[in-house]
Formats: sequence, structure tokens, C-alpha cells
Amino acid sequence: MLVSLLQGIVICSVTWFLWKYFRQVFVKSPLDNVPGPAAESFIYGNLRQILDRNGWDFIKSLESYDGVAKLHGPLGHRMLFVFDPTALHSVIVKDQYIYEEAAFFISSNLLNFGPGLLSTLGDHHRKQRKLLNPVFSIAHMRRMIPIFNDVGLRLQKAIESRVSPQGDPVELDMLTWMGRTALELIGQAGLGYSFDPLVTDKPDDFAIAVKNFSPAALETTLLRRLLPYVSEFGSPAFRRWVVERFPHKGVQKLKSVVDVMNYRSIEIYRSKKQALEQGDEAVARQVGEGKDLMSILLRANMAASVEDRLPEEEIVGQIATFIFAGMDTTSNALAVTLSLLAQHPEVQEKLRNEILEAHKGDVFDYDMLVSLPYLDAVCRESLRVHAPVSNLFRETRQDVVLPLSKPIRGVDGTMIHEIFVPKDTVVAIGLLASNRSKAIWGEDAEEWKPERWLSPLPESVAEAKVPGIYSNLMTFLGGGRACIGFKFSQLEMKVILCLLLSKFTFTPSDKKIHWNLSGVRFPTVDGSPKPSMPMNVALYKGSVHA
Repeated sequence: MLVSLLQGIVICSVTWFLWKYFRQVFVKSPLDNVPGPAAESFIYGNLRQILDRNGWDFIKSLESYDGVAKLHGPLGHRMLFVFDPTALHSVIVKDQYIYEEAAFFISSNLLNFGPGLLSTLGDHHRKQRKLLNPVFSIAHMRRMIPIFNDVGLRLQKAIESRVSPQGDPVELDMLTWMGRTALELIGQAGLGYSFDPLVTDKPDDFAIAVKNFSPAALETTLLRRLLPYVSEFGSPAFRRWVVERFPHKGVQKLKSVVDVMNYRSIEIYRSKKQALEQGDEAVARQVGEGKDLMSILLRANMAASVEDRLPEEEIVGQIATFIFAGMDTTSNALAVTLSLLAQHPEVQEKLRNEILEAHKGDVFDYDMLVSLPYLDAVCRESLRVHAPVSNLFRETRQDVVLPLSKPIRGVDGTMIHEIFVPKDTVVAIGLLASNRSKAIWGEDAEEWKPERWLSPLPESVAEAKVPGIYSNLMTFLGGGRACIGFKFSQLEMKVILCLLLSKFTFTPSDKKIHWNLSGVRFPTVDGSPKPSMPMNVALYKGSVHA
């Protein structure tokens, strides 16, 4: 009897697995009429191409399609690559609960960060976001300005002590400095915790861990995509046991990074919780004096009704999520902006003049920062052409019809006005493709031109109705999973650029910089796997200390 029962379970399990993974190979799909590139192989489809750190040419080739392209997933699965604005609105706004985060994304983030915003779905995600949304209000951002200025001035002083007083350029790894600064900003303003005084040449262990996260995750991306459900099996203790013994260099490297992030997140949470329990005097002695976002969140959580309150493990999960999402994306966006300014000295000088004319002191207030048109244009253009995240993935939870802004010609020659998308289809959201679409932004869409934001944009931009939450761009996504901290990120970029450009000049290093396609793009030098972006830095001749 028991043997028969076990045989039945095995047969059902194998049947489910075969149906889950191979039914698309044998069942004809409406997606087959959607044009797209040929598969690299049956095993990988186009997956290795879209996940390749050097896959920029493949991503660019997808932009030549009319807003949507069929991709081949692993083992004969079908995927869609989407950047048509009407289709994007359906995916991230109108039908966002049908196009949920892909299984591999959720399970990976759950392992890496815990049950935070990046690893929850549906009502669970909405509950977390409901409590977190007020924390990122404009009113709170205004109160963060003194912290932003203080950290920025420490960065300024640190770089000044490392450049030549005679004005000769000195090579510095600006990616490391941007990462350290972003971590300290999210630490002080976000968590009421200081990671790094920006004094020594050695970054905090947490900064090193976060900067190594994307390269480490990149080594395991293909593995996680091919085995998306493995991380859901068993208890956390069992999964930990498996990971510790998994014979894969990338997995072990990622485990070490995640361990550092998790250990420090728990330490921060316990410190904040203890201070709040001890009362206002203990809170006032902490970094940020209780005005940081995490203190605000903890108070709001304590005051929330029982059904709205987040459990302790989810608060800890938010800490790791805040740090990774707030540090890596913004620091890399700052790094690429400095690189672009170095390559375009006329833009750098124009921006510096605007900054110096607007303010003669050491600190910058909120109203002044948001009133500088060229600074805003430079930030918008960098985030448009060089969005830190190029693509995101969704997975349909049921059959759905995807509308298009204009018909496309199918493989059989017929015109397609909408696409029937079957359940369990992975949809790649082309954030960068949308930002660089010539149909939306014009023939110069691929060029970095801050001036485009100083005059009326093409009518096609407004007509497209791109569903992003920021400047007709998809950089910060949109809908219920839009980047919750995008105002924090914008403010950070503007404060740091103002403080750096008012004191220093930046020119390119003679070393070759390569930007790697990853979950968050990152720069490396001459084939080295270590994230790095050396630049030549000198005191600005008009600086009072020059």
C-alpha cells in the first residue's frame, strides 16, 4: 500500500514537472507569430544573451523591433520582450497583478534580503508598501537635507585630502567613493546608523559586500533562471544547509556577501528597537536623532493596527532591501554621470557655473536644489540613457491579452493589434529600450544630450503615455512596484553633484572602462571582475582652497 502511494506521488510529481517545463515545446502558441531573434540554443534559448554581462549589442538589437519581440526561453519556453508604451501600461499598471514578479526573482530576493519589498507579492506586498509610502514623502525628504549636506561635505573633504594642492590631476576610483557615500547616506538618513566616516582608504565591510553583490549575483543568474523553484524547497535551515554545500564558486561568493548584509541588518534593527524602547533621550543620542526613515517606520509600525503591523523579520528584510536598492543603483548612477561629465567638459563647466552662481556657501537647501534647471537636465538625461537597471522580468499568473499602441506585422504577414499571452509566460520589461526608443524620443534618442530637457520635448513623448513615475521614463518603473525611494535617489544625486563640481574637475582616466550588463549595471576596468571606475580628479581653479 505504502509503495503504491509513493509510486503515485513520484509519477504525479514527474508528470507535473514535465508538463510545467516542456508543455510549451509541444503546444502551439499565439506568441509564435510575434517577430523576434532566433534562439541561441534549445537549452538556453536567448537567456544567456539577455543575461550576458557583455550583452549590450543583443539588447540594442531588440530595440529594432516595434515595441515587442518574442524571445526563446530555456528548454523551448517562450518569452516576450516588451517596451511598447501601451503594452507597458498593461504590464505594470492595468494588469499588474497578472504580470507578477517572476518566481526566480522573488525566491532569489527572499534568500538574499529576507521578506522585504523586493521579495513579496500581492496583498503581502501592498501591506508593506502601505506602511512604507509615507516614510518617503517630500516632507521627510526636506528634513533629510542637513544629513545629505553633512555626508556630502565629508566626501568633499576626503577627496580634497587626496588630490594635489598644486592642481595636478590625481587618479581616484570614484565608484568606490560614490558607493561609500551612498551607503553612508542611506545609513544616516535611512537607518539612523553610520557605516563609514569617509576618512580612511578602506571602505566599510558592508560597502564592500554591497558593491560585490551584483558581480556575485551575475555569476549565479543563469543557474537561478534554470532552477527557479529550488530555493523554495524545505525550511530556511534546510536551504541554508544546501547552499553551504553547493559546489559552485558564484553561489559561495554570493552567500558570503549576503551573510555580511544580513548580520549587519539584524544589528541595526536591534539597536534602533532598543533605543525606541528606552525613550526619546536614547533616540536623540543616535545618528539622525530619530529623524531617519527607519525610526519613522518603526514608530509607524508600533502605532499601526495589528492587521497592518509588520513582523520583526519583515522589518529586518526592509533594512537589507533599503541598503541594496538605495546604495548600488544611485552610486552607479552617480558614477556614470561623473563619467559623462568628464567626457563632455563643456557640459561639466556649464553645470558647475550654474551651481556656483546659485549658491556661494558650503551647503545646499532643498528649494535651491530643485530649482536648478541644468542640474535637473543632467540628472534626467543620465537616468534616461544609462538607467541603472536595464530590464526587469514578470511572469503571467493567468492568460491575458496584451494591447499595443500600434499594430505590428506578424511572422505570417498579418497585422497584430494585440497579443494573447498564455499563463506562465515570462515577460522582460525593456526599461532601457523604452528610454531610448526613437519612436518616442526622436532620432537622437541614443545620444546623451542634457539640453533636450531645457526646451519642449517632442510631442511623441507626451502622446506615448509612458507609465513610468518619473519624467516619462521607465528608470524607476511605475505602478504598484515602482521604486519607492526615487525621490531620495534624486535628492542624493543632486546634493553630491553640487558639492563635487563646486570643488573639483573630472577628466577621464586612460584606463578602459567597461559597463557590465547586470541586475544593476556596474563598471570594471580592463576585464577585471572587481567593480571600479578610475577618474582623474583635480581641485577646481576657482575653488577657495585651490
